[in-house]
Amino acid sequence: MIEQEKNNEADATPSAATLPKTYEPQAVEGKWYQFWEEGGYFKPRPNPTRKPFVISMPPPNVTGALHLGHAITSTVEDILVRYHRMKGDETLWVPGEDHAGIATQTVVERLLAQEGTDRHEIGREAFLERVWAWVGQYKSRIQNQHRRLGASCDWSRERFTLDDGLSTSVREVFVRLYEEGLIYRGKRIINWCPRCMSAISDLEVNHVDTPGTLTYVRYPLKPLEGHDADPTEYIHVATTRPETILGDTAVAVNPKDTRYKDLIGRHAILPIVGREIPIVADEAVDAAFGTGAVKVTPAHDPTDFEIGQRHSLLAIQVIGFDAKMTAEAGPYVGQDRYEARKNLVADLEKLGLIDKIEEYTVPLGLCQRCNTVVEPLISLQWFVKMMPLATPALAAVKYGLIKVVPERFEKVYTDWLENIHDWTISRQLWWGHRIPVWYCDTCGQMTVSREDPTNCAHCDSTSIHQDEDVLDTWFSSWLWPFSTLGWPEETHDLLRYYPTSVMETGYDIIFFWVARMVMAGIHFMGTVPFDTIYLHGLVRDAKGEKMSKSKGNVTDPLEVMDQYGTDALRFTLATSSTPGNDMKLVEERIVGNRNFANKIWNASRFVLMTTAEIGGGVPALNEVEPQTLADRWILHRLTKLTQSVTRLIDEFQLGEAGRQINEFFWSDYCDWYVEAAKVQMQGDERARHSTAGILRMVLDQSLRLLHPFMPFVTEEVWQHLYQTSEPTPERWPASALIVASWPYAAMLAIDDEAEEQFTLLQEVITRIRDARNQMNVEQSRRIPAILAVGDLLDVFAAQVPLIEFLARVEKPELHTVVVEKPQQAMSLLAGAVEIYLPLAGMLDIGKELQRLDKEVVQAQQEIVRLQAKLANENFVTRAKPEVVEKERERLAAQEERVSKLQARRAELAG
Repeated sequence: MIEQEKNNEADATPSAATLPKTYEPQAVEGKWYQFWEEGGYFKPRPNPTRKPFVISMPPPNVTGALHLGHAITSTVEDILVRYHRMKGDETLWVPGEDHAGIATQTVVERLLAQEGTDRHEIGREAFLERVWAWVGQYKSRIQNQHRRLGASCDWSRERFTLDDGLSTSVREVFVRLYEEGLIYRGKRIINWCPRCMSAISDLEVNHVDTPGTLTYVRYPLKPLEGHDADPTEYIHVATTRPETILGDTAVAVNPKDTRYKDLIGRHAILPIVGREIPIVADEAVDAAFGTGAVKVTPAHDPTDFEIGQRHSLLAIQVIGFDAKMTAEAGPYVGQDRYEARKNLVADLEKLGLIDKIEEYTVPLGLCQRCNTVVEPLISLQWFVKMMPLATPALAAVKYGLIKVVPERFEKVYTDWLENIHDWTISRQLWWGHRIPVWYCDTCGQMTVSREDPTNCAHCDSTSIHQDEDVLDTWFSSWLWPFSTLGWPEETHDLLRYYPTSVMETGYDIIFFWVARMVMAGIHFMGTVPFDTIYLHGLVRDAKGEKMSKSKGNVTDPLEVMDQYGTDALRFTLATSSTPGNDMKLVEERIVGNRNFANKIWNASRFVLMTTAEIGGGVPALNEVEPQTLADRWILHRLTKLTQSVTRLIDEFQLGEAGRQINEFFWSDYCDWYVEAAKVQMQGDERARHSTAGILRMVLDQSLRLLHPFMPFVTEEVWQHLYQTSEPTPERWPASALIVASWPYAAMLAIDDEAEEQFTLLQEVITRIRDARNQMNVEQSRRIPAILAVGDLLDVFAAQVPLIEFLARVEKPELHTVVVEKPQQAMSLLAGAVEIYLPLAGMLDIGKELQRLDKEVVQAQQEIVRLQAKLANENFVTRAKPEVVEKERERLAAQEERVSKLQARRAELAG
C-alpha cells in the first residue's frame, strides 16, 4: 500500500518544477500507456486470498474502425478493471477480435471486384489467403485504437475467434452437440439474403415497417362433383406478396370462422397457373386479417411452412436464391421478384381477379449486414436445437445466479428465451469456421469429426469431401468466456479465471451473444459464465438521433481524443449515461471535461508549488491532524465521498460515481479547501505543516478515486506528487498509480458537526458574494459586514480570517444578536445567521440612484413601443404567430425589469 510505502519517501519535497504550466494530453497518454504495458501492469497480480475479477472483452469485428460503441464499452470495462486492480483483486481483462464472417468476406470481395476478379475465379484457398493477409493488416489497427482509449487489458492473452485454440473449441462444441442430438441437418425455411448469398439467423434480420400494399385476389372455386362451374363462386384472399401466388399449395381459414365452414375441404383454382389447391382449416390463421382466408405458400413463408407440415402440403419454390423467379413461376421465369409482382398483378387485373388494392404497412425483413430484403426459402442447413439449452439459461437469471443490470432487461432476456427458435448455424461463405462434417461419395453417409478424417467412418472409403459451408460467426463468439481461457484443455487460466465476473456490452446484442454465452457456459462448463450482465445504451448525437454515415452525424472518437484528450472523452462517456439507457454525446460536455482535466492539472500544480518547501511527504488519512474547521470539513467530505464512490461503482452506477468525484474535486477541494488553505498557510509552522499535508493527502486520494475514469492525467500528476524518479518496471507495484491501493474510508474522519458548521459558513460567504455581484462591487473593494450568529460566536470568531479572504469583506462585526438593525443596509439570511451589508460601504448611493432612474426610463420607453406594436391589429393578424409571441415575451421581460429596478431603488433610498 502506498500509505505504508510513503514512509520511504517522507523526505520527498513535491515540486511543480517539472510539471508544465499547461496539460498537453498528447505528451502524456502515449508515454504512460507504453510504461504500463511494458511494465506488466495489465497482467493479473496473483492474490490467492481474493476471488479474481475477470472480464472478457466483447471482441470487435476485425473489419471495423474504432467507433463510439467501442469507446463506451472500453471505457466502462476499463473503469471496472482499474477499480478492482486498485482494490487488490487478481484482475484479468481478456482482449480479442472477431473474424466477422459475412462482414470480412464482403470487404475482401469488394477489393477483388476492383481488381476485375472474384472469389470463384481465384478459388477458395487463394481467397482465404487474401482474407488472412487483410486481417493481419487490420487486426493491429483495432488493438492500437483500444490502446488509445487506455484499455488496460492483458495483451499477452489476446485471442482471435479463428486462432488455433478457438478453432479447436468450436469443433469440440459442434461434435459434442451433434453427438447429443442437439445439432441436426435438415430442410427448413430459413432467412436467405440474396446479396450475401447466405442463410442468416432470425437475429440477423432487421424488421422495418415499410409502406406497401394489400392486394385482394379472387381464387375461383372448383365446382362440387356433379355441379357445373359457377363463374361467380370465389374465395377471396388478401396478400402483401402477390408474386408468391404462383407457389400456393392451399388456402387456409380459421376453423372457428363461420364464414368459411362450408368451404373447408373444397378446392380452389390457382389463378394464372390453374393448379387445384385445397381449402384447409388451421388455427394459425388470423380471421381478422384481410378477408380471413389466406394463401398458403410453404416454400416462402415461415408460418405457411408450418401449416404445410401439418397438412402435408407440397412446397413449390417460385423464387430462387438469386431473388429471381424459377421455372415453377411459369411465364414469369427469370424475372426479378418485384418485376414479377408488378406483371402478375397486371395480368390478374386483366382477368378481373383483383377485388381491390389497399395501402398497407409491411414489416419488411432486411439483412442486418447489407439491408437487402430477406427472402424466406426452404434450404438444407445445419441447426442447433435451442430449447434444451435455453431452459437452464432461463433458470440462471430466474434464481439469481446471474444479475442483470439494469434489472428491466431480465424480462427482455426471459421473453426471448421462452419463445426461442432453433438456430440456423450454417452460412454459405468461405471465411469462417468450416463445418466439421465430411460426406462420403461412396456410401453417402456423414462423418462428424474433431480432426480432419482421411476416410469415411462408415465404409472406410477415402472418397470423402468436407461440407462447403462455414458456421455462423456467433457460433465461435458464444464460447468466448471459456474458449479464450484454453477450453477444452484444463489450463491454469481456465481453472483460475472461469467463471468470469462481469459481461459488459450493449443491450442491442443481448440475444445475439449474451444469452447464447449463458447457454454455452452452463452446458459445457456446468456453471454460468459470469455473475453479472451489465448493459450500456447506445451513443446518439446531441439531438438524440442514431448516428449514421448517411445522416452525416457520426462522431469519430479518434478525432475527439486528438482534439480534447482521451480522459475528456472517457469521462464524458462514463458520466453522461446510466445503465441500459441511450446517451446523447454533446460536444459542450466534452469541452467541459477537457476543462476538468485542466482543473486537475492546475490545482495540482498549485498544491505542489505551495507545499514544495514543507516536508512531510504525503500522509495517510489516519495520520493527518486537522487544526481548523476547514480541515475537519474536507476530511469528512473526502471520507463520505470515498464511501459513496466505492458503493456506486460496486453497484455499477459509474456515471453518478464520476459526477460525485468531479463535484468534490472542483467545488469542495478547489473552490473551498484550497482557497481556505491559502489563509491557513499564512499561519504558524504547525498550521502550515498540517495544511500542506492535508492538501497533498486529499489530492492523492482524489487522484486514486478518479484514476479509473481519467487514467492519464491522474497518473502524470500522481507521479509528480510522489516525486518518483523516472519510473521503471522493476519498481512495480510501487511506482504507478495504476496499482496504488484504492482509498479507504476512515470512519474517525466522519465529523457531522464540521459538516454542519462549514456548510453554514459557505452559505454566509456565498450570500455576501452574491450581494457584491448584484451591487456590481469592484473585486478589489472590501466591504463592511455585520453578522448576528447566535450561539456560534466562537465558531465564527475562529473563521474571521477566512470570511475576510473569501467574501472580500473588512473584518466582520460579530454579534450574538443585532438588536437595532443598521440603516441603509442590505439584509440577508443564511440559515439562522443574519447578515447586514451597509450600502454606503459598497457603492456611491447617489450615483447608483441616478443610474437606476435612467434605466427605468429606458425600460418604460421600450414598454410603450412594444405595447403600441402589439395593439396594431395589422401586425398581430399578419405577422407569423411565433414573431408575435416573441414580441409579447419581450414586453413581459421589460415589465419585469422595471419592477426589479424600482424595487432595488426603493431598497437603496431606504
